[in-house]
Amino acid sequence: MAERSESLLAAIWLKEHVDSWGAQAPDINEMNEILRRLGRWRSRLLANTFISHQGLRIHGGLFAGMQYIDHATEGAFMPRLLGSYESELHPHFARLAQHAECIIDVGCAEGYYAVGLARRAPQATVYAYDIDPEARAACAELAARNGVADRVVIGEVFEPRTFQDFAGRRTLVLVDAEGAEVDILQPALAPALADMTVIVETHDVYRPGAMAEMFVRFVPTHNVLRIDQQAKTPDMPDWLKALPHLDQLLAVWEWRVAPTPWLVMEPRR
Repeated sequence: MAERSESLLAAIWLKEHVDSWGAQAPDINEMNEILRRLGRWRSRLLANTFISHQGLRIHGGLFAGMQYIDHATEGAFMPRLLGSYESELHPHFARLAQHAECIIDVGCAEGYYAVGLARRAPQATVYAYDIDPEARAACAELAARNGVADRVVIGEVFEPRTFQDFAGRRTLVLVDAEGAEVDILQPALAPALADMTVIVETHDVYRPGAMAEMFVRFVPTHNVLRIDQQAKTPDMPDWLKALPHLDQLLAVWEWRVAPTPWLVMEPRR
């Protein structure tokens, strides 16, 4: 029933959009938006198919075996279920989380990293922040499902000076804030950042110059590694291998509207 409803809504949107063109041909940006909308619709149907075959347990990758919830509060759901989501970062998280005493996740959404890292790093307490109440509720649900609610502390707004509360602790910081990384990561306001490892997704697409500003602020104290999105070659379940190649591509598509490189920044001292 859910798949039929989503298909109907997508078809209605597409028909209304096409009917509005009249005799004038759409431009390339409009066609791109149509393609993206249809791709997101198909991606969600693939997620529904995944759940019907395998339930809500993540298939592979860094958080293989984690019990998930039935939606993502932000971004693509299917790559999370498959375990390919942001796989470029997996080796860095696997290496860095094992040494962390505490993990700060700003922009936690439904808790993919907050809960996943709590499972992988039982010695750490995770502090997860998001300004969206739906995201915070989903993160709490995900933590409870995976038995780590006692080590996932959920908050709303994270102020730049709050990093000082974690001074002197082995801290791993993750920031994915759609451009607000420029406001959050301010070493001038929080000198404790000089001793923290930071992984940040940069969003020049929303905040021009964000990545360059991160380099300016952190190169004096950190080794900074830029990581770009790469082609995905995850382990796929047999039912997905049997689907057309386009479906396999959409299964790992992360819905990005433009490149959003990550920076992995490790303190020199």
